[in-house]
Amino acid sequence: MDHPSIAAFIAVVEEGSFSLAAERLHITQPAASKRILALEDQLGVRLFDRLGRHIVLTEAGRVLLPYAQNLLTVYADSRRALGNLSGDISGTLCIATSHHIGLHRLPPVLRAFVHDYPQVRLDLRFMSSEDAFVAIANGEAEFAIVTLPPKIEAPLISVPLWVDQLRVALSPEHPLAARKKITAFMLAEHPAIFPETGTFTRDLIDHMFAQLELKPTVALSTNYLETIKMMVSVGLGWSLLPANMIDSSLASPMLTGLYFERTLGVLRHSGRTLSNAANAFLKAL
Repeated sequence: MDHPSIAAFIAVVEEGSFSLAAERLHITQPAASKRILALEDQLGVRLFDRLGRHIVLTEAGRVLLPYAQNLLTVYADSRRALGNLSGDISGTLCIATSHHIGLHRLPPVLRAFVHDYPQVRLDLRFMSSEDAFVAIANGEAEFAIVTLPPKIEAPLISVPLWVDQLRVALSPEHPLAARKKITAFMLAEHPAIFPETGTFTRDLIDHMFAQLELKPTVALSTNYLETIKMMVSVGLGWSLLPANMIDSSLASPMLTGLYFERTLGVLRHSGRTLSNAANAFLKAL
């Protein structure tokens, strides 16, 4: 099984389309189809069913998928290990991160890195912290810069970088906005705007309120903190936002009895060889 055929197989699975997979691989659609047919001939099985415009994995395709992902990871890992011998800092560096970290934490690091290492092509993939965990486990990025959960298990490892204090965010017209201090019980009487259920930040918020046997009424949910800030500022509800997002468009009275903070940092797979570019970026961080 050659690398181009395996790469084409993975691309078709992830894109759900031969044409989109071809675009991603910078080849023509017939070339992508030819690679899949060659792989099917080699293995003696059908990997995809073509159901009209839809493409679905066969049972054989589902069995092959994890092995194919491992093969690509090993291939990329071996190339990085060999490339590191030269000492050159170049090539493509794939990093997963969240929109919030990309907007509020990475700009000075990115600015310095692209200046110091112009031969490196950065492939930044923006996704939720939860999706980034899956991407790192599957070898889809060298490392991620994300919100870290309270516990991380091997083979994943983390390096904490920043602590985000979460502060109450209200519209200036909110009934509680004029107060200097408020309580969680007072907040719970008003509609809230939180990240979606299942995210690390939402789990933290729910856990802290549960300690007081409180369950705020969540009027709206979204994973984009910038969108939450906008909705809070126009009066659609209150929220908890990182301190560096609190500005003149928001009121932020002191919350007594509860303290919210989350940790942001690097997540990577302990079994993956980092490229010289990745090590240089981690040093910059």
